Amino acid sequence: MIYDSMNDVIGGTPLVRLRVDAPEGVEVYAKLELANPFAMKDRVARQIILSAREQGVLRPRDPIVESSSGTMALGVALVGRSLGHEVHIVTDPRIDPVTRAKLRSMGCTLHVVTTMTDRGWQGARLDRLDQLIRELPGAAFWPQQYSNPDNPRAYRALAEELIDDLGRVDVLVGSVGSGGSLCGSARALRRSQPGLWVVGVDSVGSVLFDQPDRPGRLQGGLGNSLLPKNVDRRVVDEIHWLNDREAFEATGALALEQQIFGGNTSGSVYRVLGEVASHAQPGTRIVGIFPDRGDRYAETVHSPAYWAEQALSTQPLSRCPDAVDYGSPVHSWSRAVVKHAPNSPQHLLFIESNTTGTGMIALRRTFELGLRPVLLTGSPERYSGLAETGCAILPCDTNSTPALRTAIQDGFRREEIAGVTTTSDFYVPTVAETADWLGLPGNRADAMTTCRNKALMRAALATAGVPQPRFAVVTEVAQVADAVAAVGLPCVVKPADDSASQNVLLCADEQQVRAHAELVLGIHTNVRGMPTARTVLVEEFVDAPEFSVEMFSHLGAAECVGITAKEVGGAPYFVERGHVFPAPLPTERADELVAVVRAALTACGVETGPTHTEVRLTADGPVIIEINPRLAGGMIPELVRLSTGIDLLEQQLKVAAGQPPLLAPTHHTTAGIRFLLADREGVLTEIHGLAEATATEGVEQVRVTPEPGTRVRPATSAYDRLGHIIATGPDPTSVRTTLNTATTTINLRITTP
Repeated sequence: MIYDSMNDVIGGTPLVRLRVDAPEGVEVYAKLELANPFAMKDRVARQIILSAREQGVLRPRDPIVESSSGTMALGVALVGRSLGHEVHIVTDPRIDPVTRAKLRSMGCTLHVVTTMTDRGWQGARLDRLDQLIRELPGAAFWPQQYSNPDNPRAYRALAEELIDDLGRVDVLVGSVGSGGSLCGSARALRRSQPGLWVVGVDSVGSVLFDQPDRPGRLQGGLGNSLLPKNVDRRVVDEIHWLNDREAFEATGALALEQQIFGGNTSGSVYRVLGEVASHAQPGTRIVGIFPDRGDRYAETVHSPAYWAEQALSTQPLSRCPDAVDYGSPVHSWSRAVVKHAPNSPQHLLFIESNTTGTGMIALRRTFELGLRPVLLTGSPERYSGLAETGCAILPCDTNSTPALRTAIQDGFRREEIAGVTTTSDFYVPTVAETADWLGLPGNRADAMTTCRNKALMRAALATAGVPQPRFAVVTEVAQVADAVAAVGLPCVVKPADDSASQNVLLCADEQQVRAHAELVLGIHTNVRGMPTARTVLVEEFVDAPEFSVEMFSHLGAAECVGITAKEVGGAPYFVERGHVFPAPLPTERADELVAVVRAALTACGVETGPTHTEVRLTADGPVIIEINPRLAGGMIPELVRLSTGIDLLEQQLKVAAGQPPLLAPTHHTTAGIRFLLADREGVLTEIHGLAEATATEGVEQVRVTPEPGTRVRPATSAYDRLGHIIATGPDPTSVRTTLNTATTTINLRITTP
């Protein structure tokens, strides 16, 4: 096989069936990551460096610095030097002569610390690395393998290779050092195989799984005197510890029995792999990850002279593990079921939020799930009532992927993050990208981008043959005439990627289409300061009743929660003036709507969480107006809760945190909302009748958002609504009657200057 560069050789490593003592029918395999050009960390170096270049964090010819005494150094050297970067490696005296020679041969600069700190060799290396970053000219890039989520992310490819080769894996065994290989592989495998049992391998004297630190350990490549942020102990079911003698002896046995010349991490995994296999049930398929080759250990692990020098034979040697309670100090081969501290904080990260409606409610509701909400935002002052929610606030530029990732990486250990979500339409793609980066539940980023950009959505629906209005995509004013000819008049003109019916206009003639298209194309940033697509959709005006179908997807299956009847008015604008849930529709018509929406979600690739799809129901059947890959706005989730008992907001939060949703209704009634709108432009001076409206039988909630003195105007988008009234009743007619009665009691006095 021919490759264009050594970078392309990384991955696709062999899977070898081992001959071990195990019950008949038990399959045991070694995933030979040591067959990469240098070793397993080649995957990590490639993932981190290419991702940094893609994000603009690592520019051409910027220096790269890393702290490593082994395979990560070699991986960074391989990838960094092949891409033209100067590479500096901070290491310690444990570095072997072979690795030192390889690094120097590739043109790397080595910085060897000579004295360990109270945090061991790792702490000493990190201190020197920090100094080196300040000394080097330009912007030095540090891959930060211990905290960078691109480390575990690199091993999704390994998991995919296992699935391609075996289909099913029942037990995964791997060493734990930086937290990348085992945690990343296991997390990826569990997406399709939730019953996977994960066994970690550590060294005696390592702090990773709540053992006391013993800095004099001789083993390299696993264990640690610090707890790296990428170590996610929630992923590991069982942990084994081996002392130096046991690990080194197992490494010799691996070469003797399997003809695999490995390092001590591979040897340790081999020893534990055999133990797990000996007690496995027939039919069990077990895979061990073998990280490193033995050439780096020729003068240590594989050297009798080194054994004698270190008096390794005086250390205890166990032929099988001693079962201990998690947290009990160990001195020789021991195993324990991993238990996590009950007070370990679990954070649900919100990347921005709605400024009204469900936004602040979601933050408060997170506490009820036993999670800690954290709002990542560039503008905390944007959110009225934020302080009252009690959530933590992490200021950062949420419109910058590098800034957002840095805030998360610096702010949290991976095992402290339960999930990531948003209630803001604008940040749905960002959440998808971030969840993927962290290996958390979520939709594909490309699917969310397709839904958010209605031009891409229209193309996807057209390819799938899903019914929708005639449309044309306009990116410059000169295309307007052709668009109008293709679509016809009157037509709807709107931006491809805005929200809340902002700048959506019904146009009667080509001149009006041209003027509005020019206006939309001239908008370079949206209300959140994000760059717009600068794309206009010209669409057929479908003059038919509008509904929204509220769906919830989990594990790729979309379930209908209900259908909302929508009152849209104020032509030539499309402002939602009220809703009733559930919509009074015959079963046959409701089924038509749901079937078309399911097809649309499939076409766009939506797999997880709530969606709010707007549909017009014509005499010929339903047509898709738009797909919103998020909870409905306009307080529709509250109507669903009042009508059925299903708390969609809570289900969104649960699914984001990896929990299954509960979508079974507890009761059935009807709920509706009426929005309060200004009848003219002016200043809101007085508000009367709120108490009377609240006291109306059937009214559940009355809210006016602007304070007296606020300038108001007739609504052209959802941003112009002044408040709402929510009511419940036994049927749609009674609910509408209640809303009418309550609305007439409210007097919003507007003074025209």
